Amino acid sequence: MDHSRVPVLEALRRFRRRGDVVYGPPGHKQGRGVDPRVLEVLGEDLFRADVLSLNGLDDRRKSQGVIAQAQELMADAVGAEHAFFSTCGSSLSVKTAMLAVAGPGEKLLVSRNAHKSVIAAVIVNGVEPVWVHPRWDPGRQLAHPPEADDVRRRLQAHPDAKGMLLITPTDWGSCADIRRVADTCHAYDVPLIVDEAWGAHLPFHPELPAWGMDAGADLVVTSVHKMGGAIERSSVFHLQGDRVSPEVLRQRQDLLDTTSPSSLVYATLDGWRRQMAEHGRDLLGTALRRAGRVREAVAALPGLRLLDDAVVREGLTAEIDPLKITVDVRELGVSGMQAAEWMRAEHHVDVGAADTCRISAVLTHADDDRTERVLCEALRALVDSAGGMEPPRPVALPEPGALELEQAMLPRDAFFGEAEHVPAEKAVGRVSAETISPYPPGVPAVAPGEVITREVVDYLCGGVAAGMLLPDAADGSLETFRVVADR
Repeated sequence: MDHSRVPVLEALRRFRRRGDVVYGPPGHKQGRGVDPRVLEVLGEDLFRADVLSLNGLDDRRKSQGVIAQAQELMADAVGAEHAFFSTCGSSLSVKTAMLAVAGPGEKLLVSRNAHKSVIAAVIVNGVEPVWVHPRWDPGRQLAHPPEADDVRRRLQAHPDAKGMLLITPTDWGSCADIRRVADTCHAYDVPLIVDEAWGAHLPFHPELPAWGMDAGADLVVTSVHKMGGAIERSSVFHLQGDRVSPEVLRQRQDLLDTTSPSSLVYATLDGWRRQMAEHGRDLLGTALRRAGRVREAVAALPGLRLLDDAVVREGLTAEIDPLKITVDVRELGVSGMQAAEWMRAEHHVDVGAADTCRISAVLTHADDDRTERVLCEALRALVDSAGGMEPPRPVALPEPGALELEQAMLPRDAFFGEAEHVPAEKAVGRVSAETISPYPPGVPAVAPGEVITREVVDYLCGGVAAGMLLPDAADGSLETFRVVADR
């Protein structure tokens, strides 16, 4: 296909050249009605590009097929049979993908290191989750994707499961052996969904970890805003084979997706695909060399411990994404949260994620010599200054298996059932009626229907005292927990 074409951007250019006068949404009328104080910050062109798909980019009959053409080009660029755009982010796309495979009351294997959006999908969709627990790395206090043998055991125990949802890469950059997991699922004739939110760049360079479509996955969801060049909320479904019906996927998407999609998201998805198809290998090659230099610089700094290929050699994960610069800072005597706040305050460097143990900085094709230098200088300064920081508040980090909680009720039943609040010390042994996700990365420590343990209470309460953010907890202070009412 001709990847110099950008159907959405071309349609937007035609719209502007025609000089159409619009008597429908959006109400700002291509920026004419926007407060000048807003335009001063955001710019008029942002609003000029905010155009409806129907009677804007295309006519009411979609006769030019603008979005369909852009999706066909995306599918061709990444080696998928079908691609569908979503302007609601992968948080909604993953719900759609799960519902396309398993309906209410049906079983679906799910990686327990899933993002909170996956837990939300289990609740909203009414799916019965069969948790596949990740590979726990006690030294690094890190969860890596589950292995094919873990998936096989769960499929043997639950032969009525409709499929599997695998999360890879993780927020910290470790990657599953997608090929082996896909082969395992296909041996049981069930599809593999891959939540590859952090992997939109993977198809475009051979030195990056395996891309889900190349590795045999049936349905892959990507968030192009994370590692690509599209704006926030840009998400794509990629589909191949016959285990997931394109028709069913489109219907499920129509059920959940917005009826007011953003032309801004469509346009940036289209433009990013062209950029990657034409220049992706060179751009990502430069980014990989840049990441190599940053990794060398970090490895030379005392007190910093990189997540590197050692974790692969130890058999804990299949691959790592070298563009994720994940650094354990505990040997400096500080927490990752302290390190992140110090780098922001002192060097205006905002890292991608931070937890009790580590920080993570993400490099993409957009980085340059200056951003490389700024990151390395900030990390050197952190090493030099850490000794003057206050000691971190102690957090009772869980032992292996401590986060593998008993599922006493279906998440949907626990979430929508009668609930009450109890003091933290009385939550042990009770069934959670809420999702509690340390953020970032947003992987729930407790999901609805799980039995709360002493280890989890100590971990979360200590984490809050040390600066952990829990945006979805009913009581962010964790003085109380929301639990299923005791009848």
